[in-house]
Amino acid sequence: MNSIKLGYYYIFYRLYKMSEAAPSKWLSDWKASMALGLLEMWFLISILIYYRVFTNSSLDILGNNIFWFLMVIMLTLIDYFAFHNKNQWKNIVVDFDKLSPKKNRIYGIIAWSFILLIIINTIFSYYCLDLKARRDQIGPYAPSVVAKKKFEDSLQKAQQIENLKKIYGEDKK
Repeated sequence: MNSIKLGYYYIFYRLYKMSEAAPSKWLSDWKASMALGLLEMWFLISILIYYRVFTNSSLDILGNNIFWFLMVIMLTLIDYFAFHNKNQWKNIVVDFDKLSPKKNRIYGIIAWSFILLIIINTIFSYYCLDLKARRDQIGPYAPSVVAKKKFEDSLQKAQQIENLKKIYGEDKK
């Protein structure tokens, strides 16, 4: 458990260092917390999408505003008490600044790999959700939606043909 907490703190540290390297160093600790919160949200979204895809659940928790409001509040409180309460982020930064360059490089590779894995996982979960929608013919792939889109496309094409006839003067023949 301690290594998970240490990894969580190190990811914050790397995001903090990235914020410090930006032209605006103002509120780097909060920018790092927001980036970490975004990664947490993406991870939770991917878990919920996988649940929906693999259990064939019609549970629409992803569209529930109250759920997202509570989730954002909960993650904000967790990040606040982990990093900003009593300025604990300063101790975290000082502790990780003491690491040797070799360890810092290795931990950095692990941290950025983990961040990249979360991003790729989220993209893949949306891909799986799209495949499920195609297979079940729901959402944008529902027959009624597809028929409506084809009808709108044919109307648009007819209007374009009429406009081209007007441009070239063929409507007067």
